[in-house]
Amino acid sequence: QVHLVESGGGLVQAGGSLRLSCAASGRAFSTYGMGWFRQAPGKDREIVAAISWTGDSTWHADSVKGRFFISRDNAMNMVTLQMNSVNPEDAAVYYCAASRELFCHHNPGYDFWGQGTQVTVSS
Repeated sequence: QVHLVESGGGLVQAGGSLRLSCAASGRAFSTYGMGWFRQAPGKDREIVAAISWTGDSTWHADSVKGRFFISRDNAMNMVTLQMNSVNPEDAAVYYCAASRELFCHHNPGYDFWGQGTQVTVSS
C-alpha cells in the first residue's frame, strides 16, 4: 500500500514554469513505477509522464515532450514533475500514481492514486 500526496499546483502564466511534487508513504516505494496523470474538465484522464522504479527510464506524452520532465528521489520517497513553457491546454487536475509494474506508461496499470492538485494557466 502506498499513500500519495501531491503539492505544488496553482496559477501559472502561459509560458511559465511550475514544479509538482508527490510525497509517498508506505512500504517499498522504490519498487513501484510512478506516473503523473492529468484530467481537464470534460476530458478523460490521460497519462502525462512515467518513470521506472530506479528512475533510469522515463516516458513523456507527445503533448508535453521537451517541456515536462519527471524525476524521482527514492531516498526521499518523492516524485516530481517539472513543467516548463506551460500553455492553456496544460490546465487540469494533476494526479500522482503508483504502479506495481516496475515501469508503466499506460492506464489501466496504476494501483494507487493521490487526491490531485489543480494547475490553472492564465493566458
